[in-house]
Amino acid sequence: MNIIGLDIGGTKCALSMPQGGDMVREVVRFPTTDVQGTLARIYSEIEKLQPGADVIFGVSCGGPLNAKTGMILSPPNLPGWDRIAICTELTQRFGGRAFLMNDANACALAEWQFGAGRGCSSMMFLTMGTGMGAGLILDGRLYEGVTGNAGEVGHIRLAPDGPLGFGKRGSFEGFCSGGGIAQMVRERTATRDNISTLQALGKDGLTARAVGEAAAAGDLLALMLLSEVGQRLGEALAVFIDLLNPERIVIGSIYQRCERFIAPAMQEVIAREALPDSARDCRVVPAMLGDGIGNYAAVAIARYHGSRG
Repeated sequence: MNIIGLDIGGTKCALSMPQGGDMVREVVRFPTTDVQGTLARIYSEIEKLQPGADVIFGVSCGGPLNAKTGMILSPPNLPGWDRIAICTELTQRFGGRAFLMNDANACALAEWQFGAGRGCSSMMFLTMGTGMGAGLILDGRLYEGVTGNAGEVGHIRLAPDGPLGFGKRGSFEGFCSGGGIAQMVRERTATRDNISTLQALGKDGLTARAVGEAAAAGDLLALMLLSEVGQRLGEALAVFIDLLNPERIVIGSIYQRCERFIAPAMQEVIAREALPDSARDCRVVPAMLGDGIGNYAAVAIARYHGSRG
């Protein structure tokens, strides 16, 4: 199977190819500039790879997009990328087949094929980065929903009020994403009731990463905040465990870096809220692929569709 993966991001694009059975090799990366300039560079770099008529392209990109028609629809981090029929462009230029997928679903495939989800038939991947999205692998297949929007878990409401995420206060994304954590730490450090090393940082320095670093240094406010994040994460996961009965839940980004501060409260809530049998059979683990996940994701899209004919 001749596979080329294309990861399109707001700051960079990358081409990758499989290497052996379990590895992916990045061939080239370059900055994302204007639409036409970036597309021209993509096509030029693919041409150098001499893809052949049997090539299968996997394209990972942030939404919104239409996976069925292979069209990118003005993602907020890609200004000007409005109705770009990337799959049609690729197949008309190089032949073969091309498949587009939002990055959360693509990362779910990547962790399932190459990372922390290997060997299981039903798993859930949570991005837990700047935002909160999910990809669902159910009974050995990616579940995308009727319009490809399955997994938008960040929009779920966890409380009547709270930090803003996904356009909704009190949402799962508000409580358990980089953007939401930044809102919470800015609010908590604004009051004199809390004494924290974080108060020495300016507003722009109060990020989820700063909270994680402060927690590692023993800062009480940071530790309390991440424990609260764990509680909210546990509330959401308990619902997912009851609803989907997955074998594994794989969580990326913030959870990868801060598992030791988040997991205890999360597990306590899951034990209290989820069905005991379902909770027992579900492992919650950090993602494994780290910063290279975009390359694995693009290749995973092509491998997934290629294996289904």
